[in-house]
Amino acid sequence: MKKLINKVENIVDEMVEGIVASAPSKLAKVPDYNVVYSKTFNKNNVALVSGGGSGHEPAHAGYVGDGMLTAAVAGPIFTSPTPDMVQAAINACGSSKGTLLIIKNYTGDVMNFQMAAEMANVENRNVDFVVVADDVALINNKSSTGMRGIAGTVLVHKVTGAKAQTGATLEEVKAVAEKAIANVSTYGLALDACTVPAIGHKGFTLGDDEVEMGLGIHGEPGVKKTKIQPVDTFVQEMMDAIISHLKINSGDKVSVLVNGLGATPIMELYIANRKVHEILKSKNIQVVTTHVGNYMTAIDMPGMSISLMKLDNELEHLIKTPCDTLAFKV
Repeated sequence: MKKLINKVENIVDEMVEGIVASAPSKLAKVPDYNVVYSKTFNKNNVALVSGGGSGHEPAHAGYVGDGMLTAAVAGPIFTSPTPDMVQAAINACGSSKGTLLIIKNYTGDVMNFQMAAEMANVENRNVDFVVVADDVALINNKSSTGMRGIAGTVLVHKVTGAKAQTGATLEEVKAVAEKAIANVSTYGLALDACTVPAIGHKGFTLGDDEVEMGLGIHGEPGVKKTKIQPVDTFVQEMMDAIISHLKINSGDKVSVLVNGLGATPIMELYIANRKVHEILKSKNIQVVTTHVGNYMTAIDMPGMSISLMKLDNELEHLIKTPCDTLAFKV
């Protein structure tokens, strides 16, 4: 295993220190916790807290700042943060209007973030939550957990953060988050596994000519293995599933996120983005914003995902509202 690290057990601590050091006038770390929060947050607005296991950078600390998240919690690699870590993030925000937790749909995240919300509300902190489940590849999944929360979560952060910045109430901010969640879908594929530093080798094996469709951002199984094909073929299949699920029709507007999983050259993501736009144009679907790059990764996994958010007038305004974070700018 070749990694640019020091000790495996110090990876998350040192990463968080490095994130804060990159923008010390805007970001701070909660003492004794791997929680990054915004130093410029207006405490008269609703606070937004998200997070999860590390290894998905720039998610989630990269989205802390004006117009997006107020704080992000960085658990161990691919491991949910504990409730006390989430509570530390809520306390660091110190909002007078309350806090909304934006949770990706994984069992540990949902359990621990909800537990933190319950504990905070006992202390009259006024905390609520939403759960993002945008992985359309698992639309027919019959498990108790259902669809996973993946890269579409970033677009939820964006519009919800813009709404919070208007001074809206907790109920109004939650309503926008729920609308965004209902109108975002993501489909991903992987060309190979990632290497978790603590394990030291790849978590699974794909043949040299194999691709896994619908693979999760922790290496969870996808929906099928298939042979490598031209990227246009994959993009068409992914877009068909997303457009069908969201019931996007001619004349509708969307926001596009073409996301790398950590080891995919940006060149290849732009090739995929070209096909995404070709498909949307052919269907007379208007693209309002496009983001291409690494937004929700899986350490060093080669692969990509495509997310679309179907926009009404409110979501269109919010997706275009300026924001200032390390990893997402408008």
